[in-house]
Amino acid sequence: MAKADQSEPYHYGLIKRAIEVIDGHEGKQLSLDDIAREMGMSAAHFQRTFSQWAGVSPKRFQQFLTLSHAKNMLHNNFTTLDTAAEVGLSGTGRLHDLFVKWEAMSPGEFARKGKGLTIHFGWFATPFGQALAMGTDRGLCGLAFSDDCGSEATWRDMSGRWPHAHFVENRAALKNWVSAALNQSGDTSLHLMGAPFQIKVWEALLTIPSGHVTTYSEIAHAVGNPKAVRAVGTAVGRNPVSWLIPCHRALRKSGGLGGYHWGLPVKRAMLAYETARLTPDA
Repeated sequence: MAKADQSEPYHYGLIKRAIEVIDGHEGKQLSLDDIAREMGMSAAHFQRTFSQWAGVSPKRFQQFLTLSHAKNMLHNNFTTLDTAAEVGLSGTGRLHDLFVKWEAMSPGEFARKGKGLTIHFGWFATPFGQALAMGTDRGLCGLAFSDDCGSEATWRDMSGRWPHAHFVENRAALKNWVSAALNQSGDTSLHLMGAPFQIKVWEALLTIPSGHVTTYSEIAHAVGNPKAVRAVGTAVGRNPVSWLIPCHRALRKSGGLGGYHWGLPVKRAMLAYETARLTPDA
């Protein structure tokens, strides 16, 4: 396994550290000066850099990182998936400025567990920590975040999903797709490798607009099996293309975050990031 690349733009690492500072004070509201001091930066420089990435001030972003934020989203930004589908918010249409094209492997291809398939991989710096990207000639088949479980465990997890595939390190083959996914702008392609039920769940996740959430039970209803909430939760957790297939937008009925395969701090940061872009500073 190749090591993660550290040469990406400076502010990715900066914002990750800022989120850790904000999130590490157990809900206590920090002043701009407090955060900047822990970051070793001037308040003006930090405010400018953070706002450029998040779209809102550090103070407002703190509100979106609180544990109660998920409940507020469920109350104010809840999406019924049937409605989302009716108005054209689907995986084959535009999600804001990002155009996602996707196709699934056939059941036979899935059963072969990657045999005869070449999968390119590379490590990328993102606003949510280092990410392992994987893709075939047809599109991204994996995007995983390693900060919570470590790069070695992330590699074992993702490569183990297609144990008979041939893996080749090739960041260049994936860079445009990953860039489009992270910037939410441009065209990207997905090559989904999963069981038929998993594919249906992931397709439902693609209908949830950015900055909105739904529940596991809503997803079960949308895929035609209202009683399969537990199975839906398992399928959501096995989503191989995190962020782009937005499993972070699935919550419990109570408003609790539920689980997240790559760590709850990453899920919270993703929800906060999207909410900030939906409700920017006045």
